[in-house]
Amino acid sequence: MVINEIATLAIHPTYPEETAYAIDTGDVASSEVASNDEVAGPPLGVLLASADVAKGEKVFKKCGSCHTVEEGGANKIGPNLHGILNRDKGAVGDFSYSSALVEKGGAWGYEDLDLFLKKPTTYIKGTKMSFAGLKKPEDRADLIAYLRTLGKSDVPLPPAE
Repeated sequence: MVINEIATLAIHPTYPEETAYAIDTGDVASSEVASNDEVAGPPLGVLLASADVAKGEKVFKKCGSCHTVEEGGANKIGPNLHGILNRDKGAVGDFSYSSALVEKGGAWGYEDLDLFLKKPTTYIKGTKMSFAGLKKPEDRADLIAYLRTLGKSDVPLPPAE
């Protein structure tokens, strides 16, 4: 180590300002990664047009430990979801919602449900709902189609474009 220090003092090595030979490591620019992550699947209207209510009922089993869907059903950890389409957010009177959900306001439309079911904590920061979300757009569409049969099937589907 001492010899190396003496040699450095005696020779004064210089290093190039730029790398003489660039090595391709396969890394891509961050903007390319962002655009690849945002690759959109079919629009929600297309997914809902081909959604399977029976599959949606099976997907709901993930939700059933916290929610009920029977008309007039009791709340559990989460509110009863019967007739959720076009219902105002935070509208079940005897349920204590997070202030973040109440402040979000508006009604539960198809797009709102899809975004919330994808990842609740991203759609409504500060929500009490600890569910991780449904990654597959088809699962979300099936679940929304199932929820649509529970009191609000007269809500027109978004256009399948």
